Amino acid sequence: MYEDKTLICRFCGSKFIFTAGEQRFFEEHALMNEPQHCPRCRRARRRAAYEKREMFEVICAGCGTLAKVPFEPDPERAVYCPDCYIKRERLNRSFDLYK
Repeated sequence: MYEDKTLICRFCGSKFIFTAGEQRFFEEHALMNEPQHCPRCRRARRRAAYEKREMFEVICAGCGTLAKVPFEPDPERAVYCPDCYIKRERLNRSFDLYK
């Protein structure tokens, strides 16, 4: 049903393959348009957007270390460093099993 297609990147003009697996993924996720940019250009765009993010320094409510987060924290809510956040998520998921 699906066959690899050769597409042309709208940004750099290079040819790239839109694989049968990618086409299946697009259909499963109701993505109607084929990709317009090659994988290299997509990575570059994501990287540029990530690097432009403003980071805010906070003190972790779990361990007290200095952490940076990509959102302006609300002084009324606890903010956690990545390690403490992951630990809390794992703990919350284990309690969900007993509900």
